[in-house]
Amino acid sequence: MIRMLTIATFATATLTAAVLSTAALAADTKEQSCAYQAAIVSAVQGARLDGVNEQAVPAAILQAEHSWPDGYDAAIPIIAPWVYEQKHRDLRNKDFSAAWSELCLQQ
Repeated sequence: MIRMLTIATFATATLTAAVLSTAALAADTKEQSCAYQAAIVSAVQGARLDGVNEQAVPAAILQAEHSWPDGYDAAIPIIAPWVYEQKHRDLRNKDFSAAWSELCLQQ
């Protein structure tokens, strides 16, 4: 399970980094960019735990206050499917944002 989580997270992190605007990435350090991405993962994980439908996640998250710059909003619909394919019991017991951050920093 951990290995699958790691592989999926790495692939998704790579894809997310490619989608984010160049301006957003250029202005932030790698550490800050990874922290913003991890915050998005945490927000999506929280939305799923709150029962938000996957298709409604971007709107639900953007309506709430969030800690990342607007340039990172494009990552929400990319991260959401990955979070929603995880087992529900893992959502309560695992910190997906920490795993995401760790792998992002290793890139």
